[in-house]
Amino acid sequence: MRKRTAHRWQLTVIMVVGVFVAVGSFWLVQVVNQSGQQAEIDQFRNEPDYIIDRFSTVRMNKLGQPAYIVSGDKLTHRPADDSSLIDKPYVHSLSGDQPPMNIHAQTAVVDQNNTRVKLSGNVDVLRPATPQAQELRLKSSTLTVYPDEERMETDAPVEMNSGRSTATGTGMKANNATRQITLGGRGTITVPPRTAH
Repeated sequence: MRKRTAHRWQLTVIMVVGVFVAVGSFWLVQVVNQSGQQAEIDQFRNEPDYIIDRFSTVRMNKLGQPAYIVSGDKLTHRPADDSSLIDKPYVHSLSGDQPPMNIHAQTAVVDQNNTRVKLSGNVDVLRPATPQAQELRLKSSTLTVYPDEERMETDAPVEMNSGRSTATGTGMKANNATRQITLGGRGTITVPPRTAH
């Protein structure tokens, strides 16, 4: 009788262990499958959801007036972080109060809900001459522009030409609304001699 009871207990223990192993194996297979599916979903989310060749878009200000135009050779949008990569970007500000500004570069990333444009590669900024101000040209390897705030900044070396004057520095902050530019680091300023009247 005791042998039967002991045999039953052993059989019960073996069956319980077997059930736990089966359930554990099933759970492990489910976890592996879910992580594999999640990796596929994440990889898919990082893929572009649309690509536009030779595009142009106009951003309006709070008054419903055109504030600036962004165009380029190609725009690639990624839904994972809602960012856009632009090849050969061109930014043209249309501020009515200040002179317009034109910016060219090799590439740009537009993010933060379309409020920040990070330009890189031969960045060239031009503010044409007006009756009140001389032409201003700025060159750098990178530049971050906040078009809605009419300001831009960089930590990279900068070369700036205003009329016949030249200034260089490392790092820059500029505000087109106030027409203030601050160059950082050690730099040089070259001012031509005044011509006699």
